[in-house]
Amino acid sequence: MFSQINIVPRWIIFTLDLMICFVSLTIAYLIKYNFDFSGMNYTEFSRNVLIMALINSVVFVNVKTYSGIIRYTSAQDTFRILFSVLISNGLFFFVDIVLVAFNEPIYISGSVLIINGLASFLLLITYRVLIKYFFLYIKNLKLDKKRVMIYGAGEAGVATKRTFDHDNKVNKNIIAFVDDDERKIGKTIDGVKILDAKNLVHLIIEHELDEIIFASYTIPLERKNQIVDVCLENDIKVLNIPPPDVWSEGKLQPAQIQKLNIEDLLERKSIQIDIDGIGKQLKNKRILITGAAGSIGSEIVRQLIQFEIGLIILNDQSETGLHDLYLELEEKTKNQNFHSFIGDVRDEKRMEYLFATYKPHYVYHAAAYKHVPLMEDNPSEAIKTNVLGTKTIADKSVKYGVQKFVMISTDKAVNPTNVMGASKRIAEIYVQSLNNSLTKHNFIFSNGLSYINDLNIKPLTKFITTRFGNVLGSNGSVIPRFKAQIEKGGPVTVTHPEITRYFMTIPEACRLVLEAGCMGKGGEIFLFDMGKSVRIIELAKKMIRLAGLIPNQDIKIEYSGLRPGEKLFEELLNDSENTMPTHHEKIMIGKVREYDFTDVESQIYSLIDYAKNSDDMQVVKRMKELVREYKSNNSIFEELDRKF
Repeated sequence: MFSQINIVPRWIIFTLDLMICFVSLTIAYLIKYNFDFSGMNYTEFSRNVLIMALINSVVFVNVKTYSGIIRYTSAQDTFRILFSVLISNGLFFFVDIVLVAFNEPIYISGSVLIINGLASFLLLITYRVLIKYFFLYIKNLKLDKKRVMIYGAGEAGVATKRTFDHDNKVNKNIIAFVDDDERKIGKTIDGVKILDAKNLVHLIIEHELDEIIFASYTIPLERKNQIVDVCLENDIKVLNIPPPDVWSEGKLQPAQIQKLNIEDLLERKSIQIDIDGIGKQLKNKRILITGAAGSIGSEIVRQLIQFEIGLIILNDQSETGLHDLYLELEEKTKNQNFHSFIGDVRDEKRMEYLFATYKPHYVYHAAAYKHVPLMEDNPSEAIKTNVLGTKTIADKSVKYGVQKFVMISTDKAVNPTNVMGASKRIAEIYVQSLNNSLTKHNFIFSNGLSYINDLNIKPLTKFITTRFGNVLGSNGSVIPRFKAQIEKGGPVTVTHPEITRYFMTIPEACRLVLEAGCMGKGGEIFLFDMGKSVRIIELAKKMIRLAGLIPNQDIKIEYSGLRPGEKLFEELLNDSENTMPTHHEKIMIGKVREYDFTDVESQIYSLIDYAKNSDDMQVVKRMKELVREYKSNNSIFEELDRKF
């Protein structure tokens, strides 16, 4: 019944406040006269009541003490009332000073003013708090309320609790806070006790919890995973609050407190990079990003706009993706200089126009085909984009004096078992052998024109390769697919019970790309620390549990078998390779065997010719000749391996 009470009009609150002020002034006079009614001057009292009512009316209207919703009274309302009480009593005191200055009797004594101020503030706050807790009590009478514990007793935790307190539609009862900070243990916040997180398992059982909400941004990932595992084992739903920067108008909303995402459990500590060093190196430079509309390319762009870049050229063949990115950048960066350039990296003439027009200093080459099954069915297209496209951009970079060329590669290029991985390995081989040839000062293009005979004319292009595994949230990755399958009610399809993958967040990967590009001297293959590999079956089960469901009961898990070209385990280095450390603990340099550029170029030209004729079998055969460690797996091209 009480939950249906509408918010009362402001004039009622205004009237109540004036009535409270009348009561407080009466109390002040009674105290002054020791509750002896015979000694009171009723004429003086009546006059002062009218004056105080007039002054308070003006102050309340200007300070807007009546504007708040009483059942949601906050500290801000308290300060507003205190301010209004000080102003109103101060004005009355000023009137007395003026009267004294003109030898007139004062209207009200100082003692009455002090008592009135204290009483009015106390009463104005008290009746608001009583109403607030009355509504909280009525709200908590519901029998079907969920028993909730908030992990984190800091500002975010308090905001979370008060968010629920202020929404009658939220059917949650906050049982307790839990926190790892021993200094907070045993204390209370809004009447809710703070308990020791070390006893979480016991607390879950003791309090018969339904939900636990993560309201802290400093919980170590390992600790967070431990807590989630305990909760899932006990059928406790796990919720999470968003970062403060996405709170609605700076306030947390109940709808923003949602189920914990698997990405929150796979993220790692924020990676620190040399912001100053990167900023100095890229300052006022023209930078080209190919594949700018993709998940990696677009994030590189987002991270570049924090620097003083001269011009960012956004290149992609996807009109819609590039348009969306352009609109996003327009909203985020009012003064940033960027330009969208529609074009296919395989189109030599279009790329010639791009480089001749904008003459970039740096190139981040992220354009590529990356889906293993699709490329296994379309090898010629993989070569035309991943090899020919890379060759075209690399050659133009040398011709137009690009200072650094940073190529985005993949862990699937190591001991490749599929067309996609092998095509990326060939692209790596080309740019690395091209770099080595340039440094030897003997590179001449096939058209007979030399671009490095006179090093005073053209700066030497440094080619750098970055290699990492799967990124969370990228287009077509396993996590969005699992989410969609769970939302549909299953089944969740996993290719193999033993399959594992490395995961890294997109921002993390792109920060390391920028760092590697900054430190690269040319010819390196930089490897990123991908952490521990994750069993995909365990990932699927945890995602189902996080959705509040039970694996193989509510959502069935099915094994579909390895897809063409797919491996069970991804690698970051060839068996015959080793690594060298860098100054950044998350970045290593892979030592790989060198290739002769003349031989590589000849083989790639032949490979591209077969690709242009869509002769897939010959394409893959040539790929295997160039990349000897390429052995097909679960693919029609396995028969070619018997010939090598």
